[in-house]
Amino acid sequence: MTYSGAVKVGGAADVHELADLMISKVAVGPMNNNAYLLRCRATGEQLLVDAANEAETLLRLIGDDGIASVVTTHRHGDHWGALEAVVGTTGARTYAGRYDAEGIPVPTDVPVEDGGTVTVGEVSLTARHLVGHTPGSIALVYDDPHGHPHVFTGDCLFPGGVGNTWGDPEAFARLLGDVETKLFDVLPDETWVYPGHGDDTSLGAERPHLAEWRERGW
Repeated sequence: MTYSGAVKVGGAADVHELADLMISKVAVGPMNNNAYLLRCRATGEQLLVDAANEAETLLRLIGDDGIASVVTTHRHGDHWGALEAVVGTTGARTYAGRYDAEGIPVPTDVPVEDGGTVTVGEVSLTARHLVGHTPGSIALVYDDPHGHPHVFTGDCLFPGGVGNTWGDPEAFARLLGDVETKLFDVLPDETWVYPGHGDDTSLGAERPHLAEWRERGW
């Protein structure tokens, strides 16, 4: 089956099969959050991006192999609603951006800096600190050696714009600036974007609209 990234709450996961990594996407909870299970093909080790909601759904997705770690992209409660239950069941290490860790009620084992590395088996992901939606949001970039990059953006980048900054012009300018310099300026158009809610996109699909977003201010 071809991966589309279109999932719905209560529906099946969609699986993106890469050479070294399998990415399973599922939608959970009343705010239609995306959670992503990453599995290293070489070792079988697994990592969950955002234990957002519906712990039973996430644990069923994880399966008997368990997970080594959970990365929380940012401090907003809809992205960690099932974190305590998932960690309590699996014993997974917890990761979050250093400047958002204090806002997440489950203790963060590994505070992540900009440019820091998060691993799942033999696969490495690079964290990028993106300020504006929250003080310590992080995106995770997987630079696939067999193809184009993939980036998990949390609530910092979606199809059609950057994340919500609640009408704060300074926060918007900072978020758009970080997204431009740390993602668009250094990654190719083919980069696949996995957001915290809704459908996937690519940097190439969004790049032509950057000036439009800056002009409209959101």
